[in-house]
Amino acid sequence: MTENNNPLNKYFRQPAIYVSLPSGTDYPPHVITPAQTGELGVMPMTAKDEIRFKTPDALMNGQGVVDVIQSCVPDIKDAWQIKSYDLDTILVAIRIATYGETMEINFTVPGANENVSHTVNLPAILDQLRSTKVNSDIVLKDGLKITVRPLTYNDMTSTSLQTFQQQKMYSAIQDSQLSDEEKAKRFNDAFKTLTDLNASILLKNINSITMTDGTEITDPAHIKEFVENANAILIKEIEDKLTQLRGQGAVKPLKLKATEDQIKKGAPATYEVPVTFDTSNFFV
Repeated sequence: MTENNNPLNKYFRQPAIYVSLPSGTDYPPHVITPAQTGELGVMPMTAKDEIRFKTPDALMNGQGVVDVIQSCVPDIKDAWQIKSYDLDTILVAIRIATYGETMEINFTVPGANENVSHTVNLPAILDQLRSTKVNSDIVLKDGLKITVRPLTYNDMTSTSLQTFQQQKMYSAIQDSQLSDEEKAKRFNDAFKTLTDLNASILLKNINSITMTDGTEITDPAHIKEFVENANAILIKEIEDKLTQLRGQGAVKPLKLKATEDQIKKGAPATYEVPVTFDTSNFFV
């Protein structure tokens, strides 16, 4: 490795925090360079990174987030392949490394219609995420066991983009001057596309299915045929359990108590506030 002779290199950024990921270190080396400690060094964002995080198109297609993650966590070589369970841990760590250990969130108290702010302790959130034990299996009521393949950031971004495009299409059709017959046809086409998208997400999430007699099914064609032909109640059960699993590794909502004045205005005694890490609250 060539030594950097720039006299200003003492001002270059260095890792400010080290984190372990909820899903562990089970990544191939072309995605994450393995570390002996199992922890990843996280550096603060550069000015260029901040610009990336503020570019709407780059955020919409996910490239901005990928570029920032790979810039701030050099051991991550392909952020597109990061598992959904690990994403919030990485973003919280980048937020701490760049701006410090607290973050202000603004929200409306439910029932009271009162706008307030709250200071979030990010290291506490990071500790909660670190202690998450990721489960990769679900068991259905009829005894089928499904081994889950977690969605990657690439899967999540692609799905969000396609869903957004379909929603835009719905609005465009509704507001168009097309005949009712043509509108109905296009609505049906759009609905079919969304149905196919949901099915493809479900298939991506299933790695294998073990039957009650111990037979393990890994053939993608057999799993696809199962998804297409199983009854709706069974598929709904699978989707509900997968939704629960996808929440693993995500920041839990804050549980807050309302003041007496807020309760008088109609607020419940306790309520939850979601904590998300997007461009609306990522920057100070």
